[in-house]
Amino acid sequence: MDELLSRIRRCEVCKDHLPLGPRPIVQLSSFSKIMIISQAPGRRVHETGIPWNDISGKRLREWMNVDDALFYDPLIFSIAPMGFCYPGKGKSGDLPPRPECAPLWHPQIFKHFTDKPLILLIGQYAQKYYLKNNCSNSLTETVRNYKQYLPDYFPLPHPSLRNQNWIKINPWFMEQVIPELRERIGELIKPQSLTKIN
Repeated sequence: MDELLSRIRRCEVCKDHLPLGPRPIVQLSSFSKIMIISQAPGRRVHETGIPWNDISGKRLREWMNVDDALFYDPLIFSIAPMGFCYPGKGKSGDLPPRPECAPLWHPQIFKHFTDKPLILLIGQYAQKYYLKNNCSNSLTETVRNYKQYLPDYFPLPHPSLRNQNWIKINPWFMEQVIPELRERIGELIKPQSLTKIN
């Protein structure tokens, strides 16, 4: 996996389409218990080179009930979004992830895992790519029906502030889905200790 990670970090396949140039943001280990697949890094993550190093990442860690030390331990979490580099700004938020990354790199990544990890599919891009025809017509329905995708996949909305209203109008997400997510992650990372989020 180390050699693959080195090749990914040198990748320039779509450099002509990236306004800030290539800077693949990934975290990988063959022994990871959980794989996080989202859309693409934002500008702050691009600038720091640290995955999920923003408000969305803080909320994601709260959802999972893990602290920074656990989250950034590649023996626990691998992180490989649909697009590895910041795609640039669009009219309403960031542009979609570049389409080259997932088909080029994801199959190679999965070949290197010693055991199949739990895969968190965060947002529609990841869900549509991996769930294909089994994906519901809307993100809301896909997340609501999360149990049908277990034990392989756990679909989630993006923890962006843009989705704050979605969380408010779908209280079942925090009441039903998040406790299940925390329980499954807790089981996978034992005997590591969890940070209790009040």
